[in-house]
Amino acid sequence: MQERQQGLRSKLSQLGDTPPEEFRKQLHELADWIADFREHLEQLRVAPNDNPGTLRAKLPERAPEEAEPFAKILSDVDRIIVPGMVHWSHPMFLGYFGWTSTAPGILGEILSAPLNVNAMTWRTCPAATELETVVIDWLREWIGLSDEFDGVVYDTASVGIMHALAVAREDAAPATRKLGLTDRDLPRFRIYISDQAHSAAEKAAIALGLGEENVIRVPSDDQFRMDVNSLGHNVAQDRQNGFQPMAVVATVGTTATASVDAIPEIAKICREEKIWLHIDAAYGGGFAIVSEYKWLSNGWELADSVVINPHKTVFVPLDFSVLYVRGLERLRRVFMLVPEVLRGDTIEGEKNYMDYGIQLGRRFRALKAWVIWRSLGRAGVVAGLREQIRLANLLAGWIKKDDRFELSAEPSMGVVCFRFIGADEKKLDQLNSNIVERINASGRAYLTQTKLRGRTVIRIGLGNVLTTEEHLRKGWEIVRNTAADL
Repeated sequence: MQERQQGLRSKLSQLGDTPPEEFRKQLHELADWIADFREHLEQLRVAPNDNPGTLRAKLPERAPEEAEPFAKILSDVDRIIVPGMVHWSHPMFLGYFGWTSTAPGILGEILSAPLNVNAMTWRTCPAATELETVVIDWLREWIGLSDEFDGVVYDTASVGIMHALAVAREDAAPATRKLGLTDRDLPRFRIYISDQAHSAAEKAAIALGLGEENVIRVPSDDQFRMDVNSLGHNVAQDRQNGFQPMAVVATVGTTATASVDAIPEIAKICREEKIWLHIDAAYGGGFAIVSEYKWLSNGWELADSVVINPHKTVFVPLDFSVLYVRGLERLRRVFMLVPEVLRGDTIEGEKNYMDYGIQLGRRFRALKAWVIWRSLGRAGVVAGLREQIRLANLLAGWIKKDDRFELSAEPSMGVVCFRFIGADEKKLDQLNSNIVERINASGRAYLTQTKLRGRTVIRIGLGNVLTTEEHLRKGWEIVRNTAADL
């Protein structure tokens, strides 16, 4: 028996895999490294201040000819990779939508790696398929979406919206899947989004052959929401000019301010005009789990599709996005294509997730969501979201008390936009930009900047479970001191 095990280890080594006892040792080393990294994360710079090419200069130009020991690789991660990173999990990372790394999330990722399955059909991995269906249903119930909607997991909302608009295109121009758009005497199709919406709709229009110029950005109101009257005017004018309105993308949690479009009013126009309504709730959708934010989901029952990114607000690590479609079979009719080599691995009546998108190979993403949501429970998710809201409102209160700053928009969920105003009006845009750039270069914190009504504003996004009130207070002090220095 011992000779057989030694022979197996020798064979594994010859094949390039690691002998089991060495692998076990490396796993323990990696576990300690991960725990140490998390414990000492706050001591690192949030972001490097290196010139482009700094990391490449530290690495050999060619891949190694011979195998290198794991200890050396891990040492180089410490020496080269970690210092060259923007640490999105750092408690002083206050930019974008502060997605988070949690201990259960890391464990979920580690669990999925050795399983290494392809979740393309039910038969290629029944557990992956059925677990994906389960977590999709859990999230749907949490946010209060009716069972008319079923979903599929993709990597990001940008991919989700492309698939949703592909179905909208098929509704507007049947047989496009088979015949395409050319030489069919079809009108130009229009997609409507607010001037605050994400660029995903334009990218989808490019990929789907609809054309970037046919995505119409509708003006927003004084609360940075799509102006419903302007939407109606644009739709009517386009019909008069021979265009065909195809879809509206309404946003719950816009990129800059996390504002929320008036979904019920937009849905009314879509119903009257027979236009596909997609709701981009990538950021804001998760907050609908919180009872006092249930209003966010008003009108969703009238939508054709909804996308939510649990990797933004429901504590799942990047990447994990769910597209819900009313009558998911419509999505399947557009994308189902079974190669002969997979005929034996499909079973009639069982869900094969490869049929619901362009991907054939699919990661077992559902496993990490299942681990995290079981570890936190719904109550833990709600508590985490409420803390983000509390911290955002706390920061807004501090800003209002300092006459050198002003809020640029009322805080929405975990996003706060504000502006330094304590200088000559002509210099303010550059000063606000400089404040963000100097703070980021310092490595003490990381913020983002954006434009609202043509003015540069500072933007803070909360969402990291490691960010406490004390971290936020420190960040606010850094902003004030940097403004004073400049």
